[in-house]
Amino acid sequence: MRRRLVISYLLLMVLVLIALETPLAATLATRETDLVRADRLADATRFASLAGPALRGGVPGPIDGELSSYDELYGIGAAVVDRDRRTVVASRSWASGPGTESALDNALSGQQFSAPGSVWPWADGPVVVAVPINDGGEVLGAVVITTPAAGVRRTVTAWWLLLAAIGIVAVLACVLTAFGLAGWVLRPVTELDAVTLEIAEGDRGARVQHRLGPPELRRLAASFNNMADVVSDVMDRQRAFVAHASHQLRNPLTALRLRVEELGPSLTDPQGRAEHRLALEETDRLALVLDALLTLARAEREENQRVTVNASAVAASRVAAWQPLARHRSVTLRLAPADGPAYARTVPTAIDQALDALIDNAVKFSGAGGEVTVSVRHADGGIALKVRDTGPGMTPDQIDRATERFWRAPEVQNVDGAGLGLTIVAVLVDASDGRLTMRPGEPHGLVAGLWFPAPGPADAAGATSPAPDPTRALPPTRVAG
Repeated sequence: MRRRLVISYLLLMVLVLIALETPLAATLATRETDLVRADRLADATRFASLAGPALRGGVPGPIDGELSSYDELYGIGAAVVDRDRRTVVASRSWASGPGTESALDNALSGQQFSAPGSVWPWADGPVVVAVPINDGGEVLGAVVITTPAAGVRRTVTAWWLLLAAIGIVAVLACVLTAFGLAGWVLRPVTELDAVTLEIAEGDRGARVQHRLGPPELRRLAASFNNMADVVSDVMDRQRAFVAHASHQLRNPLTALRLRVEELGPSLTDPQGRAEHRLALEETDRLALVLDALLTLARAEREENQRVTVNASAVAASRVAAWQPLARHRSVTLRLAPADGPAYARTVPTAIDQALDALIDNAVKFSGAGGEVTVSVRHADGGIALKVRDTGPGMTPDQIDRATERFWRAPEVQNVDGAGLGLTIVAVLVDASDGRLTMRPGEPHGLVAGLWFPAPGPADAAGATSPAPDPTRALPPTRVAG
């Protein structure tokens, strides 16, 4: 935008300079030409007053010496011509040139003549003046003077170069002023754009300096900061409410479950026992939803922090932690060999929780005899993790909606889960500037991919590498999806 503003200012300045300097340049050329013409007409008039005896008596008289001295002193050729166009007296450098015939026609008709009207730097040809020689109202002949125009052209060219230099200086001053003015006007807009990008990337504390630029933009910056404060406060209140509500509901939910459990021994009717079992399952599901909401709120609050972790070690740890559940469900869970450490820069526990959710879903939907493979590799300047299963997979429409909160596919409504697992994964991956992808596997199943940016050399030196713990029977953080 700054370039466009400067170009518009510069174009306006150039048009103004052209409008001002073009008439001035033409005026200067005409003025220099008029000065030469006036001098030559004065000289020709004096020569005409001396040329009368030469034309009347055929005797050169003093005009011959005058023309010779004039030629020697100024290098300008002159001639006296009678009314029959015969040259009576001429200086040594006199030569008939372009415009001489027209000059004689006008002079012999009793009128003074001078040409051209203006001498331009690119024009050739001399300045020609002619004055009639009168005697009692009768035209006896004419005096013609041809002046080389090289001197006039040099003078006009010098004036034009001076005007061009002034124009260039004015344009440079305009460019410098335009850059300064455009920078002053656009600095708040540029900062507003940068701060908007920072807020979009997760830095909700970024604000615009509201004391820069014109008053209108200062008011805009102040309004933007107020809006950002309000939005940030609303988001903090919303997340705090979700976290507090999830935490506060756990105690009454636990008490409710205990009371429902105590009702079990007193139920003798088979239908009542079945309803009792369903009630317990619903309380477990509600507890799972509360845990997922609390995890989601925590994940959204940690979006601005970054840590460096060894993704290979984290993947090995999570695969080892989920092995007991996989064996319990007759699912083969394995980790593909990795080529050494794979360091990634993420928000805290992003890889842990993301792998927990993806492995949980893969084990859950693969069924008995299924296979789940976790792999880690370097890709696209970062670290890519994949969780591949042999379950029923999802359709393209289901993949598009999989990260919506509380969404579940129609055919798995009766399967344990809260519909928040992939939502949490998406939040963690987005806060880490990573990518979450899902696609159908071949010949069936689902391939869920995670990509996280690699750290710089200084960040990799302080990386954390959690060791796998195969003795753990269940993962510590279970986020059902």
